[in-house]
Amino acid sequence: MAGGRRLKRRILMAAFVILVLSAMAGCTGHRHSTIKREKITETEIQVFIAASLNRVMTELGEIYHTSHPEVKITYNTDSSGTLLTQIKEGYECDIFFSAAQKQMDELEREGLVRNGTRVNAVNNQLVVVTRKDSGTRVKGIDSLPDAESVALAGGSVPAGQYTRQALMNLGTLYKVEDVSAITTEEISYALGGVEISEQDNVSKVLSAVIDGSCEVGTTYYSDTYGYEDRLTILEAVSYGLTGDVLYPIARVVNEDADEAQNAAADDFLKFILSDKAKAVFEAYYFDTEVE
Repeated sequence: MAGGRRLKRRILMAAFVILVLSAMAGCTGHRHSTIKREKITETEIQVFIAASLNRVMTELGEIYHTSHPEVKITYNTDSSGTLLTQIKEGYECDIFFSAAQKQMDELEREGLVRNGTRVNAVNNQLVVVTRKDSGTRVKGIDSLPDAESVALAGGSVPAGQYTRQALMNLGTLYKVEDVSAITTEEISYALGGVEISEQDNVSKVLSAVIDGSCEVGTTYYSDTYGYEDRLTILEAVSYGLTGDVLYPIARVVNEDADEAQNAAADDFLKFILSDKAKAVFEAYYFDTEVE
């Protein structure tokens, strides 16, 4: 009988130990899942991009969001000059992706670029375009005087600056130190009175040509992506006339950003400069071989 009672107590003790260990395992598992959830910090970053980057950056943002659902990316898309003004006026911005060096240079002089983050991400090329059925006599930038109307980005817009630079190097425009100061009226006069339709950014230049309101226009090669059946590229303007069409990107000083926001912005910038992102840029006609 005594042996039976001891066996019974041992069985009960073993069952109790198993019960305790199971409970401990359940608690440990719960703590582990809680820690995993706490690592995911939802945040939002503000990314200012030149208008010519809109489509490629939209796709890259979607790709990034797939593996980082906790990060909301909000784009502000406009001409680089307008975006620069907004940042200087205090608009919250974490990353600036400009279509030209000039705007990034100015931002850096203002002390608004985070040290060591500025990189030339991609190169583009200025092109002269017309609608497929336009019947234009224009062959390229040197024959713009043959057009009845030209869609041209304003002087604060990089594409407008590159166009002015090319016309100046051709001798069509007088040489000046700051090409952005050349007005559309001066360009019209230099082209023999051609009607110039000034646009706020390259996307609007493209629209003016596609809808037929302007005979020709100057935009970026990347902007012709998806419109190959509606546009004809009359000329890819040489870098000898425009200089490199480099797009710098950098982190912007944002004093309102918390730790999670800064970490997300750093990581997104790293993604934009990755080999995976380069393949997407190239698909949209950007050149990723930059110095």
